[in-house]
Amino acid sequence: MTEGPGPSLAKAVRDATAVLAAAGVPSPRVDAELLAEHLLGVGLGRLRALMLGDTPAPEGYADLVAERARRIPLQHITGVAHFRYLELAVGPGVFIPRPETESVVQLVLDWLKDRGRLPGMAHPKVVDLGTGSGAIAGSIAHEVPGAEVHAVEFSEFAHAWAAKNLLPLGVLLVRGDLRNALPEHNGSFDVVVSNPPYIPAEAIPNEPEVALHDPPEALYGGGADGMELPTAAAASAARLLAPGGYFVMEHAEVQAGRIAGMLERSGLWTEVTTHLDLNGKERATSAVLAPGPRGQSSPEVMKE
Repeated sequence: MTEGPGPSLAKAVRDATAVLAAAGVPSPRVDAELLAEHLLGVGLGRLRALMLGDTPAPEGYADLVAERARRIPLQHITGVAHFRYLELAVGPGVFIPRPETESVVQLVLDWLKDRGRLPGMAHPKVVDLGTGSGAIAGSIAHEVPGAEVHAVEFSEFAHAWAAKNLLPLGVLLVRGDLRNALPEHNGSFDVVVSNPPYIPAEAIPNEPEVALHDPPEALYGGGADGMELPTAAAASAARLLAPGGYFVMEHAEVQAGRIAGMLERSGLWTEVTTHLDLNGKERATSAVLAPGPRGQSSPEVMKE
């Protein structure tokens, strides 16, 4: 006996949506469509057009839906994370970039645009400390033609993913510790940007995709309050920036006041500003390095 044809694409996506919703996936319909789009190799617009007809579901679709229902990150299944204008290669061992971080890139772009006519700013020098997949550094390189973009990553696995994403974009990637990286470039950067690990030690993420699949070294900032690496990133920014250079760092909402206070009390920074993310949460803080002596490489420069 021969088996009849499988379900239509439209029915398969409806069924997948129900399966993912029952598993607690936050965006079941979108994920169901993206999994189908991944297998068919078409855009979402074309996928939705195909769903109006009697196109059959792609082979292997149910298997991918079952993986997603086990809360394996969508990006680990497809191998791709979308970030601003980039498609980034991602997988186990690297932090999956979040939409909220796109606003951190925009802060850098806005600052560079405001200073685009200043001498020496036609080819700004930018560094991303703790680049992970390369989302921030890659976006700046892609969207600011002529920029000299550097990126630093400590994790061997994340560095490998970053290399795949950044080298085609001309980013100068090094494997190193954001606490002491690039000493040969001290005092020469126009912008330092960082999305360091910052989750407090006891704050276990609620989402299984994060808690079970994002590497712990990309999540936890060190210490009970998660402030060790953000403090170190600020110290390195003070060391690496030229006077008048711009620093912006992503952080947890609960850390906003502490980070702003730390920067203000150090005496190294002016124009300390807290910025909201797409959800209205205090997600990033920026500052401008004041004229005068810069910080040293040790995070002891920045006392809370």
